[in-house]
Amino acid sequence: MRTPPGVTASDFADVIKQFESAVGPEWVFTSDDDLNTYRDAYSLYLGEAEERVASAAVAPDNVEQVQAIVRIANQHRIPLYTISTGKNLGYGGSAPVYSGSVVLDLKRMNRIIEVNEENAYALVEPGVSYFDLYRYIQEKGLKLWIDCPDPGWGSLMGNALDRGTGYTVTHLRNHFEAHCGMEVVLASGELMRTGMGALPNSETWQQYKTGFGPYIDGMFSQSNFGIVTKMGFWLLPEPIAYFKGQILLSDYKDLIPFVPILNYLENTGIYNGYPDIASPLLGVPQADGWIDMIDGTTKPPPPEQLELLKNLEFGYSPELQAYGHKNKIPYWKCSLTFYGPLKVIQAQWDFAKERLSVIPGVRFEDAETVTFPLTPAQKEGVRLTDFGVPSLANFVMGARSPINPDHPSHGHVWFSPIIPRTGAAVYEANKVFQTAAKEMGVPLPFGFIMPVAMTERAFLCIFAFSISEDPAVNKKTREIFSALIDRCAAKGWGEYRTGTIFQGQVMRGYSFNNNALLHFHETVKDAVDPNGILSAGHYGIWPKYLREKKA
Repeated sequence: MRTPPGVTASDFADVIKQFESAVGPEWVFTSDDDLNTYRDAYSLYLGEAEERVASAAVAPDNVEQVQAIVRIANQHRIPLYTISTGKNLGYGGSAPVYSGSVVLDLKRMNRIIEVNEENAYALVEPGVSYFDLYRYIQEKGLKLWIDCPDPGWGSLMGNALDRGTGYTVTHLRNHFEAHCGMEVVLASGELMRTGMGALPNSETWQQYKTGFGPYIDGMFSQSNFGIVTKMGFWLLPEPIAYFKGQILLSDYKDLIPFVPILNYLENTGIYNGYPDIASPLLGVPQADGWIDMIDGTTKPPPPEQLELLKNLEFGYSPELQAYGHKNKIPYWKCSLTFYGPLKVIQAQWDFAKERLSVIPGVRFEDAETVTFPLTPAQKEGVRLTDFGVPSLANFVMGARSPINPDHPSHGHVWFSPIIPRTGAAVYEANKVFQTAAKEMGVPLPFGFIMPVAMTERAFLCIFAFSISEDPAVNKKTREIFSALIDRCAAKGWGEYRTGTIFQGQVMRGYSFNNNALLHFHETVKDAVDPNGILSAGHYGIWPKYLREKKA
C-alpha cells in the first residue's frame, strides 16, 4: 500500500481503518487497480517518476461523512485532495497536485436537492453532472435550460469552482458567476453556508448572492480553503426562439474595426449568445464545425489554398488574401446568436448589421432559426451546447478519424491565456505563440489561434497540446508549455485556468508587488487550514510545512 509523504505505513493503516469506519470499507480504495482510476489520464508525466499519484481514495456519501474524514485527516495530518467527479480532462483530471495525497472523491454525493422553475435555479451536490441535471429537468417537464461546457459528464460544481464556461447566454456562460450560494466544510470539520444560506430557514439562498457582510464565495473557487458540498446555480427559462446570424469579413486587417463593434453589441445586450469567431480562409472552423472537420464531413481546402497556407507570417500573406477575394472565401467569420422572441431577435440582428456595415466589404447571412421546444429530429442537426444540451461529442477531437487515421491522441493539455479583447491583441498573441513554437520546434495545432469570446470583456486564446506515450515528446511539450506561460506573463497575459503541473508557475506569474496576491492566499491558507490537509498545491497554494520545499 502506498503512503502519503512523511506518514508511516502503520499510522496510515490506522487512518485507513478510521476512514472505513466513517464511510464503509467498500468506499475506501487502496489497491493499485483502484488507484489507477485516480491518475491523470492526460498527464504530461505519463509513466514517469514525476507523475502525480494518490496513496488512497475515499468516497463519502453525505456531508457528515465529509466532516468525519476531514477530522480524521486533521488529527493525523493526512493530505487530502478533493475532486467532484474528476472529469476535468486536460486540466489535471482526478490526480492530486501533491503526490501521495488521499483523493476525497465526492461523486457519490450526487443529489439534486431542488430545481425551482419559477425562479430558475437549482441546488445540487458535487457529484451531479450536466447530464444528471439535464435529464432531471427533462423528466420533470420543466421549461428550464442549463448552460454546459463541451463535455457533459463533468460536475456542475467542479466546473464552476474551476471557473469553466459554456455557450448559451452571456450572463450564464461564466459558470462561477452563475452560481448563487454554497455550503462548505472547512478544514476544521466545521460546516458553513455562504450568502443568504447563513440565515437559518432562508428562503432566498439561491436568489440573492451576497447575503450580509463580506462576500467570500470567490475564495473557494480555484483554491484549497474548504470543501464545497452544496452549490446553487441560476438556470435559463426556456427561450421562445433562437437565431444565428453570420458576419463575413474579407480582409486580414478587418479584425481591428470588427472587435470594438462586437464588444459594443455584447456590452449593450444587442446579442445575448455566444460570438463564435473562425477563419474559413485559414481553415480554422467555428465551434460547431470542429466535429465535421475531424470526422471528414467537411471537405478539406483545395490544393491551391493548402499550398498558400504553408507560407504565412502570423496568419497572413497577400497571396492568400487575394485567393480569398477571388473565390469569395472570407478571412474571418463570426456567428452572433440571439435568444428571445422572434420579433425582438430580428430587430437586434438588423441593428447589429447596421453597426457592422461600416466595415468595407462585410457580408451577412441568416444561418439558423429555431423555435422551442426542440424536436428529436432538430437535436440531431444542431450544436447541442447552444441549446443547453450536454454531450460528449468533443471527444472526437483526439480519436482516430479521416484526418488522423493512424495516430489517435492519448489526451491533451489546454493552454489558455486571457488577452485583451482587441484585434491588435489577437495578432500579437499569435506572434508570441508562433515565434515560441518555431524556436522550440513544436508545431501549433493551427497556423493561427482564434480568439474565444466565452467570457465578457476579454478574449481567451485556448489550444491543446497532445499527450504522447513517448517521454521525450512529452518533455518537449512541457518545455514549450512552460515557455509560453512565461512569455505570455511578460506580455501581461495570464492563464485563467491550467493543468495541475503548471499551476504553481502560472500563479507565480501573477507577481505584482513581489507576489502580494500569492502571499495573501498563503496567509488565508495558514489561518483556515493550519495543518495543511486540504488539496496541497492546488492553484499554487501550498501549506506552510511544504512551502519552502516547493518554492
